[in-house]
Amino acid sequence: MYSTGSSFSTSLAIGDLNNDNRLDISVVNNDINSISILLGYDEGFPNLTTYSTGSLPNFVAVGDFNNDARLDMVITNQYEKTVSVFLGYGDGSFANQMTYPTGTSPYSVAVADLNNDTRLDIVVANKDDQEIGVLLGYGNGSFANQIPYSTVSSTNQIPYYNGSQPYFVAVADFNNDNRLDIVVVNKGDNNVGIFLGYGNGSFARQTTYSTGSEPYSVAVGDFNNDARMDIVVTNSNSSSISVLLGYGNGSFENQMTYFTGSMPCSVAVGDFNNDTRLDIVVVNQLSRNVGILLGYGNGLFANQVTLMTNLYSQYVAVGDFNNDSRLDIVVTYRYDDIVGVFLGYGNGSFARQITYSTDSEPYTAAVGDFNNDTLLDIVVTNFGSNDVDILLHYNRGTLINKGAFSSSDGSHIRSIVTTDFNNDSLVDLVIANYGTNNILLLNGNGDGTFDRNMLFPIGLDSHPYAIVIDDFNNDAELDITVVNHGTNNVDIFLGDGMGRFAHQTNYGDSFDSPPFIVATGDLNNDGRSEIIVAYNDTDNVHIYVPYDTSSFWNQKTYRTGFDPYSITVGDFNNDFLLDIVVVNRNDNNLGVFLKYANGTFATQMTYSTGAAPYSVAVGDFNNDSRLDMVVANRNDNNLGIFLGYGNGNFTTQMTYPTNSFPGLISWPCSVAVGDFNNDTRLDIVVANSAANNIGILLGYGNGSFANQTSYSSSYSPQSVLVGDFNNDICLDIVVVNFDSDSIGVFLGYCNGGFDDPITYLTDRFSYLLSLAIGDFDNDTRMDIVVANNGYNNIGVLLGYGNGSFAKQITYSIGFRPISLAVGDFNKDNQLDIIVICSNDINVRIFLGHGNGSFTNQVTYSIGFLPMSIVIGDFNRDTRLDIAVTSSDSNNVHVLLGRVNIVFVKKMMLNTSLGSRPRSFVIGHFNNDDRLDIAIANSGTDNIGIFLGNENFYFTNQTMYETGSTSRPYSLAAGDFNNDTHVDIVVANYDSSTVGIFLGYVNLVCIVN
Repeated sequence: MYSTGSSFSTSLAIGDLNNDNRLDISVVNNDINSISILLGYDEGFPNLTTYSTGSLPNFVAVGDFNNDARLDMVITNQYEKTVSVFLGYGDGSFANQMTYPTGTSPYSVAVADLNNDTRLDIVVANKDDQEIGVLLGYGNGSFANQIPYSTVSSTNQIPYYNGSQPYFVAVADFNNDNRLDIVVVNKGDNNVGIFLGYGNGSFARQTTYSTGSEPYSVAVGDFNNDARMDIVVTNSNSSSISVLLGYGNGSFENQMTYFTGSMPCSVAVGDFNNDTRLDIVVVNQLSRNVGILLGYGNGLFANQVTLMTNLYSQYVAVGDFNNDSRLDIVVTYRYDDIVGVFLGYGNGSFARQITYSTDSEPYTAAVGDFNNDTLLDIVVTNFGSNDVDILLHYNRGTLINKGAFSSSDGSHIRSIVTTDFNNDSLVDLVIANYGTNNILLLNGNGDGTFDRNMLFPIGLDSHPYAIVIDDFNNDAELDITVVNHGTNNVDIFLGDGMGRFAHQTNYGDSFDSPPFIVATGDLNNDGRSEIIVAYNDTDNVHIYVPYDTSSFWNQKTYRTGFDPYSITVGDFNNDFLLDIVVVNRNDNNLGVFLKYANGTFATQMTYSTGAAPYSVAVGDFNNDSRLDMVVANRNDNNLGIFLGYGNGNFTTQMTYPTNSFPGLISWPCSVAVGDFNNDTRLDIVVANSAANNIGILLGYGNGSFANQTSYSSSYSPQSVLVGDFNNDICLDIVVVNFDSDSIGVFLGYCNGGFDDPITYLTDRFSYLLSLAIGDFDNDTRMDIVVANNGYNNIGVLLGYGNGSFAKQITYSIGFRPISLAVGDFNKDNQLDIIVICSNDINVRIFLGHGNGSFTNQVTYSIGFLPMSIVIGDFNRDTRLDIAVTSSDSNNVHVLLGRVNIVFVKKMMLNTSLGSRPRSFVIGHFNNDDRLDIAIANSGTDNIGIFLGNENFYFTNQTMYETGSTSRPYSLAAGDFNNDTHVDIVVANYDSSTVGIFLGYVNLVCIVN
């Protein structure tokens, strides 16, 4: 049991807080407004088991000698001229030794498959016979008699020779022929000998390379990243190591020498600073330290950095003993009867050593997982007591109290969650402060400590109660959802993967009562997780789905001319960025705003028009791949054509009359373009409000147009658009008539001519001002939406695909709509409607359901009175943005679109009368790749399973009893018996028991 210092610890979370691959715990202390951090730590190797060997065991190596997937070990017995083989049982224990004769004074040993038969063999250095011996393995744990190879140089075959003295051996492929070779340290000859292997267990005569004085130990590795094996040797009498870089053909460069401490007697290699370059560790016996030489990856090494031991070290080995993906070091201390473990930090530095007692005179060590628990263990040869010690890694989940982190006075923390919010591979914390109505984000430092990062206010009396973490907007980044007990709703913070969060505007559904528990999961496999909520006093749970309502931000304002009346967009300088053109009605000009690559717009360039320009449209009128413009000059009764140069500049306007003869008032007020006669040349349609007609100007494809042909409409046509309303591949025209409260549809003949209008009456005094078109019900038929200025609503007319339309369906706004546009603002592949109104400082969005219906309006304040609106992706983030003109301030305002996620109630799951659900767990309980829900029903003493199907359909619950008066309170899930089926564990509050339900196929059974 571990104390937190609190009498009211209400919540906990589990994660690797100090990045050591061990789980830690953070605990909420509600009464003292703090969290406690309990770090999991490695207890190391507290227990040992001893096995007797032969006399004077020097060296140990490990390998699987009988191919049973369990590690075995081999020990050299110097006095008895044998090696001992101990076969492992896989549980940390070993069979009695089997001994095999060697030469005189076997000192060190290595294991490898020397004859390519997939069976491990043994090579031993027989120090006093001046030879190495090879014992070929049979693969059943037994070995053939040794085959000796002389280590005496051919020039030294003389009586009473006192050279060679082979002390250490190692194995590697030095000539890249896929056959293992042997390197031996000849202490008496001050060299290393290379025996190139033939791949059949036999070897060529040795080739020698000079070292320093009295070489003792050897290790191999690729020090210069050339895919060729190199050698490092300790020179015990010259206080140095020698590095010999390999050529890859079995030969080596001359040694490079690096000074160490006094009497370096053992060496090993590994990547101690996680830079993918091999480093060297050496034990300096008489200097009583350990030296680390970090490699540069080119065969060179930095000067050694020492770790003080104050003991006479004998041998070093390397392994990751605490499973933190950082290499550690184990050192034997012969004269102190201990081994020391230095845990690595992964940057080339190490923690202070932890020591463990052994038997007498520990000489060498080897590492391996002897009990198949995925943790490295240590075996040590004890020269003085003629035995080996097995130190099994101990891992029982011990914790150490790191201390407490204060939130703030009165915070009354209720929930804590751990995860990595900023993708730095370090665990962070997010905390719900119930009393101060906010959440606190703490960035992890990777050592169990945290930095205060951001405090997010939730709202007055919101009382955040629980936090869930998941991806709610399908951007592969973690988001935060806060469940508020005081306001019965949720707040969402969308993460960007860098530790920053955007607080979403809450337009979602409220909870029926204060939420008690919450869980999250992607129940419909759409990449966005839903939340599941239960309440303290109800017998059901609700599922809420994430919904993007879209929002706008980062408003930028650009000065226009006087009375900007109409607006549209186009790429006028062919830079693939959308530009803006505004009609400045009282300045009698057009203002063109070119977009910069940095997201801003240039100051407007103006082009003179006729009197009182009302409307502008764009298109390529002369087929030169450059956008042109057409403007309706109301008071001059004409249209003006501006041909574009493709660089953002335009010609002066060319005009075309919209009246039948000079002096007749037509008042052109709206203009649109399309190819009405299918000649691949753009034509123009204009709504002439005073003449009560529309005019068609057919284009010649060179920027010029034929005289207008007019078609009578109803009274005062105000706005005109083009589309194919009867699916005949011929463009049609729709116009709204202000004074007659009607909509007129002109079906095209594909030759530039049109039928008489089909008229659809709206309510009297609706005063239609604007319209837009789109397919609102996904039936491939064009629909219409109109702004009913007189009735403060918009009307949607669904098309039948034959040029006729259903009666309008109206959606109330509350203000007089003057302009609208259509687009998919929340990226759900359904068309939405955006509206602006007179005397109203908001934009209003109606999100489409894709069936012709829309949500209630969502409003966003823009802070000014708008006049006209246009949509486009101005910052190329695939989300629609808006540009709005303001006639009272003579500006155009650009607002960028962004995601805004809310939760909407989708369905209710009934858990039966009196059930009082207390906990959820979500998983694939019937292995169908659709998430299911398990619920602890505390009031009815059972757990309920709701199996998920497509489209949020869940089966009725299947109940499994937990025992009379058990009161199940908490659930968790996992595969407890390794059968690939999800099992469930339940904590029963009243009976003080834990119940296990083992899953099988698509059912669940209880285990008593």
